[in-house]
Amino acid sequence: MSIGFTARARRGAVALAIATGLAAGMASCGGGGDDKKPESSASASVSKGDGSGPSTQEGQSQEPVAELHGQDGLLLQITSADRDAGGFLTVNGSLKNDAAKSVVVPPQMSGDETEIVKHGPSLGGASLVDPKGKKRYYVLRDTDGRPLTTSGLGTLEAGQSLPVFLQFPAPPEGTAEVTLQLPTFSSAPIKISG
Repeated sequence: MSIGFTARARRGAVALAIATGLAAGMASCGGGGDDKKPESSASASVSKGDGSGPSTQEGQSQEPVAELHGQDGLLLQITSADRDAGGFLTVNGSLKNDAAKSVVVPPQMSGDETEIVKHGPSLGGASLVDPKGKKRYYVLRDTDGRPLTTSGLGTLEAGQSLPVFLQFPAPPEGTAEVTLQLPTFSSAPIKISG
């Protein structure tokens, strides 16, 4: 066999494996067919569009369940931490400037991982700590390395509030509380629902 034939065969095998994986993933996401309930458009936890803008979740509580205080008057208020059926934990909230002047969102919030930093300012440096399970969970990334968080952060004017989200791998079912950590902010415990 020639090297070219072997390379084409290998590429074909890889393409077949990817197609099989995608088909299996799509099949597992589908309903069982017995359910005649209409799907709610608010059930998706991923924002529409290019994924880089702020996203809010419909029907989420506006009362903060946790607050993380940052430098220069920045305040991260967490309104929910929901466990999704797909094995994800989506944290929703708002980033607010409580200062009397405009504040540039610190670049440290993106973390220091090259793959995340190259996609611009985000909340990619955040992590969840499970103190009982003694594990740390980092923000998920898509296939291009972009963090699954609100990104494109810049300057917040005095009093301005911006809706934010972060997505993590879900801790085990028995874990009901984790600690959210974000560079330049205090850490805070948050309760998981769902």
